[in-house]
Parts: sequence; C-alpha cells; structure tokens
Amino acid sequence: MIITTTHSVDGKEVKQYLGIISGEAIVGAHLFKDLFASIRDIVGGRSNAYERTVLDAKRMALEDLEREALTLGADAVLAVDLDYQIVGKGNSMLMVSANGTAVKLMPG
Repeated sequence: MIITTTHSVDGKEVKQYLGIISGEAIVGAHLFKDLFASIRDIVGGRSNAYERTVLDAKRMALEDLEREALTLGADAVLAVDLDYQIVGKGNSMLMVSANGTAVKLMPG
C-alpha cells in the first residue's frame, strides 16, 4: 500500500478514484506524562513521553487510514494530510486525523 502526501505516484497512473477516506486516533495524556513534561519545562529538553504519545497516535491514525483503503480495494492513498487537535475536558486528549484520497492504480 502506497500512502503519500503527494497528489500522484511517480511512474503510476490513477485508474480509479475511490473517494476520500480518513483514520483517527484519540489518545489521552496521563498524569505521569504531565508531571515529567512539567519538569522538562523547568529544566529544559524534550519530553520523550509526549513525543511517543504523538508518534503512537500518528501511527494509529495512519493504520486506520490504510485499513479503510484496503477495504475499498485501493492500491494507494494520495494527498494525505495529518491534523492534530487537543480535545476533551481540560484539553486532556490528543486527536490525530489522517485524510486522503483512496485510488486504484493502473497495472504495471
């Protein structure tokens, strides 16, 4: 499965557009992550806990996107866009959504 932010795949021609698809992941921030991130704010440096959370949410959203594409019989997802939002009570949740266009490519 080809998943790309571009509007085409080099050397491939789109045979059929199957529609806009999406994948979402909503993950919570935990008390310990908040505590360690606060310490990082004071002493400086990167927050590995939050970075892992963001990367995990992105991976989950892209996996959902790929599953939906496979369900439609797609060979690729073009023009993928990732959006990040903070949601929930007290802004305690991170939502990542991946959107793109599922397509079938010409053989060869």
